[in-house]
Amino acid sequence: MQESAAGTTDAQAEVAEKSRADAHPDQAFGSDPLAVRESDHYAEEYNEGFVDKWDELIDWKGRYESEGSFFVDLLRKHGVESVLDAATGTGFHSVRMLEAGFDTTSVDGAAEMLAKAFENGKEYGDYVLKVVHSDWRWLSKDVQGKYDAIVCLGNSFTHLFDENDRRKALAEFYAVLKHDGILIIDQRNYDSILDDGFSSKHTYYYCGDQVSAEPEYVDDGLARFRYEFPDGSLYHLNMFPLRKNYLRRLLREVGFQKVDTYGDFQEAYGNDNAPDFFVHVATKEYLESALAENYSTAVNTAREYYNSEDADNFYYNVWGGTDIHVGLYQSDNEEIAAASRRTVEQMAEKLELKKGQKVLDLGAGYGGAARYLAETYGVHVTCLNLSEVENDRNRQFNKEAGLAELIDVVDGDFENLAFNDNEFDVIWSQDAILHSGDRVRVVEEAVRVLKPNGQMVFTDPMASDNCDTSSLQPILDRLHLDSLGSPGFYKKELTRLGMKAVEFEDHTHQLSNHYGRVLAELEKRESELAGTISQDYRDRMKLGLKNWVAGGKSGNLAWGIFHVTA
Repeated sequence: MQESAAGTTDAQAEVAEKSRADAHPDQAFGSDPLAVRESDHYAEEYNEGFVDKWDELIDWKGRYESEGSFFVDLLRKHGVESVLDAATGTGFHSVRMLEAGFDTTSVDGAAEMLAKAFENGKEYGDYVLKVVHSDWRWLSKDVQGKYDAIVCLGNSFTHLFDENDRRKALAEFYAVLKHDGILIIDQRNYDSILDDGFSSKHTYYYCGDQVSAEPEYVDDGLARFRYEFPDGSLYHLNMFPLRKNYLRRLLREVGFQKVDTYGDFQEAYGNDNAPDFFVHVATKEYLESALAENYSTAVNTAREYYNSEDADNFYYNVWGGTDIHVGLYQSDNEEIAAASRRTVEQMAEKLELKKGQKVLDLGAGYGGAARYLAETYGVHVTCLNLSEVENDRNRQFNKEAGLAELIDVVDGDFENLAFNDNEFDVIWSQDAILHSGDRVRVVEEAVRVLKPNGQMVFTDPMASDNCDTSSLQPILDRLHLDSLGSPGFYKKELTRLGMKAVEFEDHTHQLSNHYGRVLAELEKRESELAGTISQDYRDRMKLGLKNWVAGGKSGNLAWGIFHVTA
């Protein structure tokens, strides 16, 4: 049975009644199972009967084959020797890591699970597990010393329902790790379950092909899973449906500066093949100056691309010179630079800028917009951009224009803004946020540094709200992304963050106009550009531009100007 993310009162009553009728007598959920949303309840859910059945669900052999050496290779890559298995369960990963030679300590909050894990250690290799019964929220009191790695696997972290409990547990993990240590933590793809309904390939985690594990009821605060076994026995677990980017944000906020996320053990995964599970790898290290090492995978991919000689020559010579973003065209043959500058002018007109105000440009490129704003309105602009090559050009152009005192150029990442709260009057961005793998984080950071009553204005190439996501795969593959934002996404997130007004001025038709115009310019000047831009780059760029044009004309893409008031 599968429920939508927003269950009605009648649906809740129906599920509650079914749960009461079918519940295993050893599991105590009370008269209303859907009301059980407490972090401490997991210990009662993992009773002796359920624990005895758990290995049928896991299927050790199947899981061993599906995971391969992913976790072992990851630990070895980071030079790990000591591991704390924080969610031992019945011991699968503890035994796997002992087999691989890691000094492993096995922790769980359910005593029944630890007892079963100890038995399994003896059975699967005659290992004597070092077991510790501990609640994550007080982990540092119960375990001795510090570890090179902590693994918290099996969707276990979703047993914590309270935000303070989640933050406390992650802080304890951070405290128990050595410097440069890593936390590996996984979760179901609750984004997909909440937004699109439940489906599972049942390939990677729960491999028992005779066991049914499906959500009986789902809303934004509860995922109640139903587990049916071949002998007819039935059990339930109540869990909190963690969204991927929410957990990534929590990891950063407790101190992890670098967080990479895998989908079903793959670094890249597309919308047309949503993973069952996400695996987050968070590194405990302090990066003061080596900014590039702190970038997420998606941002660093963009940085390397825009720093390349081919990309620099293409964007500067073909795309529009100092304005490298989508233009507002008044005729089919209008020059790219003129249309691109019109976008800047129309965005600026929405702001009523005053001399001396502070503007932050996220993804500033060559700084064309910053120079226009500084010269026209007398504002002070901070240009944040990930490409050191573009930033060098920006600084040179600012100096030549006599605007260096009004414009600061900062090498940096819009997922981790090194600015104070409430520092800027205006946040500005043009066609840059799509390069982030964590757009929720970018929006949250932008709102954080925006002054009360401040304004945001930005554009971004997006998926339309009703797009066929599979059609975007060629675009996503080229950008090394798993998704694009959408108008609905930005409106929802900005409203959630307390913005008073979120207006979207739709100019979607200009997206295909612009990419088509850039394609025509590249093809017209190809012989001239052959000496500065490689054939391979030009061929890939032409193919990429054609995909954008097709996406825009099909109605699967969107573009326009957002104006947001705090």
